[in-house]
Amino acid sequence: MKHYTLGEYVKLLEEKGMLAEYNLQGKDGEEIKLLTYDSREVTQGTLFICKGAAFKAEYLKNSMNQGAVCYVSEKKYELEKEVPYILVKGIRDAMAVLANFFYNKPWEDLAVIGFGGTKGKSTSTYYMKAVVDDYLAAQDKPESAVISTIDIYDGKSKVESHITTPEAVELQMHLRNALDCNIEYAEMEISSQALKYGRVDEMQFDVSVFLNISEDHISPIEHPDFEDYFQSKMKMFEKSKIAVVNLDADYIDQILEASKAAGEVVTFSTKNPEADYYAYNIHKEGKDIHFSVKCEAFDEEFVLTMPGFFNVENALGVVAASVKLGIPTEYIHSGLRRARSSGRMEFYHSKDHEVMAIVDYAHNKLSFEKLFSAMKEEFPDYGLVAIFGCPGKKSLLRRKYLGTIAGQYSNMVYLVAEDPGYEPVEDISKEIAQYVEAQHCPYKMIEDRGEAIKDAIETAEGKTLLLVTGKGAETRQKYGCEYLDCPSDVEYVQRYLAEYDSRH
Repeated sequence: MKHYTLGEYVKLLEEKGMLAEYNLQGKDGEEIKLLTYDSREVTQGTLFICKGAAFKAEYLKNSMNQGAVCYVSEKKYELEKEVPYILVKGIRDAMAVLANFFYNKPWEDLAVIGFGGTKGKSTSTYYMKAVVDDYLAAQDKPESAVISTIDIYDGKSKVESHITTPEAVELQMHLRNALDCNIEYAEMEISSQALKYGRVDEMQFDVSVFLNISEDHISPIEHPDFEDYFQSKMKMFEKSKIAVVNLDADYIDQILEASKAAGEVVTFSTKNPEADYYAYNIHKEGKDIHFSVKCEAFDEEFVLTMPGFFNVENALGVVAASVKLGIPTEYIHSGLRRARSSGRMEFYHSKDHEVMAIVDYAHNKLSFEKLFSAMKEEFPDYGLVAIFGCPGKKSLLRRKYLGTIAGQYSNMVYLVAEDPGYEPVEDISKEIAQYVEAQHCPYKMIEDRGEAIKDAIETAEGKTLLLVTGKGAETRQKYGCEYLDCPSDVEYVQRYLAEYDSRH
């Protein structure tokens, strides 16, 4: 990978109209070997970025002592001695420019497929990965990279995620790692925050898939209102060579208007036969979901082995994206049939089938509506028991929506911890509880997710289906600013169903 000099970074920022002031103190020709905003990562030759409301001058001081060449910031810091600095008009915009420059725009040599929307991004991303990986395996090529809410794989490492779309510096690093590992494709989720704050600026998606939209992520630290959230989501189209759009989404007229910013627009639907990709004859055969897809290229039946009729929409978007990428149909069939997403619609049951459980990442209004209505329809003989919580200080409207929906459909609701951060779990649970109670549904507040799952299984009466949502296969909980290790919901469900089986 080519490295650039400090002077070349200044020239680039000036060309982009982002430069406010600078003083390199004669270090114009020094080569930059690392770009970071984390003072703990700094080594000799680092260009250090000062960002964030919680940034402290001591981070900068430590960075300069550890070998940083220069710092980039929106303001000048007074240190004991004068050091090289670059001041920019907007640090977030500058980060994307700097990251793309440092990592040599790796996305240009990858086929990058992005997924946007309120619900279904993770599932669709892993459906896409399954299809692409089958196609690549047939050619003896490395599996694709993936950047998602669940985990990140870039060829060099696989790690659990804390955020849907990483900051620009990490994002371009992962794409560079993928390219260095001879990876050709990368699937990724695109969050509204990433679009609003420029994390994906300066790059393009070969194909982007827009799934749906509803109210979410509205809070003082995310989006102030739905309009801001909506407009942030629409920015995805400006960065897309091909946009694949779900005609069944709410606000479709506005979405289609915004999609004109893409190079090409392709539509899909489970309701409108005029769509470019139309799914019909959707039905279950045993545990599998079958659906036919009609498009210009073919009219064929596909099979999903992951539960939930709502997943047909996710799969249909992937079918359209795959065709536009030139992936042969046989790999679309095989990929969708085997597609699984860890912690996503994971299905478990006791030996007598009296107690069943689904572990899923559903965590917002739209995903709750789809999940609860689908499970009520698919398992009409089972009483639903919901186990969930809401994160601290984020997406505050979720508490109302999730409590109301769970209360409408469930026989019992358990309110548990879900990344509370600095907010007391009891306070979050009490707020959700008022909406559950308004639906005349009983509830219990048990902070520990494992204890709640255990209690739900031990006290189950008659045929019971547990819907354990929010955390999926994640093995950490955020308390304060720390992520604490814990068993996943999958582990808890398996453990307590095994105990149930030993007693029956």
